[in-house]
Amino acid sequence: MGAENIIFLLLFLVAFTLFFRNAAKIKRNIFLGKKVIPEGSKSARLKTMLKVALGQSKMTAKPVAGILHILVYAGFVIINLEMLEIVIDGIFGTHRIFSFAGSFYNSLIASFEVLALLVLVSCLLFFIRRNLLKLSRFRKPELNGWPRNDANFILITEVFLMSAFLIMNAADATLQQQQVQHYVQSGCFPVSSLFASLFIGLDTSTLIFIERFCWWFHIVGILVFLNYLPYSKHLHIILSFPNTYFSKLKPKGELNNMESVTREVKLMLDPEANPYASPPDSVSQIPERFGAKDIFDLNRIQLLNAYSCTECGRCTSECPANNTGKKLSPRKIMMDVRDRLEEVGKAIDKNGSNYKDEKTLLGHYISEEEILACTTCNACTQACPINIDPLSIIIELRRNLLMEESKAPAEWAGMLTNIENNGAPWQFSQADRLRWSEEN
Repeated sequence: MGAENIIFLLLFLVAFTLFFRNAAKIKRNIFLGKKVIPEGSKSARLKTMLKVALGQSKMTAKPVAGILHILVYAGFVIINLEMLEIVIDGIFGTHRIFSFAGSFYNSLIASFEVLALLVLVSCLLFFIRRNLLKLSRFRKPELNGWPRNDANFILITEVFLMSAFLIMNAADATLQQQQVQHYVQSGCFPVSSLFASLFIGLDTSTLIFIERFCWWFHIVGILVFLNYLPYSKHLHIILSFPNTYFSKLKPKGELNNMESVTREVKLMLDPEANPYASPPDSVSQIPERFGAKDIFDLNRIQLLNAYSCTECGRCTSECPANNTGKKLSPRKIMMDVRDRLEEVGKAIDKNGSNYKDEKTLLGHYISEEEILACTTCNACTQACPINIDPLSIIIELRRNLLMEESKAPAEWAGMLTNIENNGAPWQFSQADRLRWSEEN
């Protein structure tokens, strides 16, 4: 094993150690939330994951962007299968170790090249679409600064990685034609061979330098990208799978009731019930807090949702409140939850697990105006390509605002009073409900 192989092995080990350390912090942050029992059977959840995360079934709701995204996704997954060969070659100093597979290997390399070209073109189109076309969902204020730069950085990185892959293959193919030692005759290069003519006239040492530079650039770029993921919205590449696995299986419009409130209502409606009886073990009599004030009051699936958010803005573009000029943006809600999680996680790393600051999610990150603007139509949940449920978080924050702090708008307060007194939102007693019929 030469010095180059040792450097590669150390780089590989350091990169994965850093990634798993950051992944552990994200898991720790998610587990700051409350435990929750997932809905449905494992088979139903697995089916949802395969359909939505792996099959990209909801992406094609917007056909052009959906098809381009599927190409990038497929290219990212399939081309990175070559990582296994790169790792073996990097550790043992071999070259194209799987070339013994013959025609099957050649077909794989050819398909990798075609996919690389499609990924490169798709990323360029996405970059143009995001920065030059004035799509409203890419012009929202929550994308200013880092979120917009993050998206562009990933697109540019993908373009460079795919370009390096194709240039590497072009140099490799030229070296094979010259029968240079170590470069075995293998592979099929339908795309890179188109510009291999650029290398005509270059000496062998220059070609080897180009091939090795692009090889190192490609593998180091992937390792850097891997460690960039925990700081980026592109973490959804990994988290979309558990997120869809644990996503809501009930009808989209069905809201989760609070067990303690449900119990009280049943006691009120049951004339034979004993209000002083001890509640069943499965039902808490008084919750620690109604709704959610901070991330600790949300459940782990909701916090997983926040880390899985792609920031695509489909939820916000479908939101009727946002479309009518109100402050609510479901995408911003998810980004705010993630930002608060990151802030709390860093504080725990610095000060210990028992550290609590004076901030809260509701108030310091998300305003009352935002959550009160929600119509609970569920358009955001339906639009999300990976089954994130912003509404569940909005509902929990609103419950806290109304049930803990009694901050209902005046119009709501009147409606709720009428429901309490009259059993309906209108200011008429039950005895007067049919009087309209007497007037006719």
